[in-house]
Amino acid sequence: MTDASAKAARRPGEQALTALGLGAPAPDPADASPHSFPGGGRWRTEVPSCEGPEALAVVLKEASRLDVPIHRISQGSGVWMLTDAEITEMAEATAERDIELCLFTGPRGTWDIGGSTRTDSRGAGLRARGHDAVAGCVEDAVRATELGVTCLLVADEGVLWTLHRARAAGIIPQDTTLKVSALIGPVNPASYAVYEQLGADSINVPSDLTLDHLTEIRRASATPMDMYIEAPDDLGGYVRMYEVAELIRRGAPLYLKFGLSKAPGIYPYGHHMRDVTLASAKERVRRGRLALDLLARHGADGDMDPLGSRLPGDLRRFGISS
Repeated sequence: MTDASAKAARRPGEQALTALGLGAPAPDPADASPHSFPGGGRWRTEVPSCEGPEALAVVLKEASRLDVPIHRISQGSGVWMLTDAEITEMAEATAERDIELCLFTGPRGTWDIGGSTRTDSRGAGLRARGHDAVAGCVEDAVRATELGVTCLLVADEGVLWTLHRARAAGIIPQDTTLKVSALIGPVNPASYAVYEQLGADSINVPSDLTLDHLTEIRRASATPMDMYIEAPDDLGGYVRMYEVAELIRRGAPLYLKFGLSKAPGIYPYGHHMRDVTLASAKERVRRGRLALDLLARHGADGDMDPLGSRLPGDLRRFGISS
């Protein structure tokens, strides 16, 4: 938020609580993020879990009806769960509206034959197990970008570095953006900065990070941050709508990610999950409208990055040896 918009914004219940002698201290300017997107905006929006052309059509229709601006639409099941025709249809529909489309690369550890993810330690998690899993992720990346996909969702550090190198080598388009999944999201400034160096263009942090944690991260990295304003139940089910203005102030540049709690898991998606997938896609857009209405009521809805913006700006990277 700029200094002017920060002064104009109010916090929830501020006037009533001040009148009752319960006012909170003024925000500390030192806590605010000094960073923004390349165009000067402080926040963008994302609708996640859009699992195919039919769900995408629902999201786009509802976004038009409720006047919800969308910068990015992401999918969680994976490139390999979509046909070429489905990917092309999604890429064309989003390109027509200047929305970034982000598809998940696979395979991943939670779906293969490894047993460690089913132990109490949840060892290895979604990471790509072995050379063949990395190869599958690269195959997905090449296929998706050839079909017009501009953003790839990654859940493994080695895959991230490999795709960053592939991007630098021209194997995939150099303006492809790489997004780190919430399922491996970093929880401290040191690890956040490492993901930036490995090639991340946006990094999804867990939704249970405190406001102070966001400030700490912003002192270490300017890489765009993604955060579920409402998290799915398997990521905690947190609902942080009343904190949206402060999340932007602390975490900018920030993607407001409109998830949905109390909804069944839909990955990997198939038509047997059609009804719940379409219903939840529609409700995610409505949740976005609710969050944007809160921002507007508090006078904190300024500084949205222009629609169509997708690139992250200049970021720091590890050197790539020949």
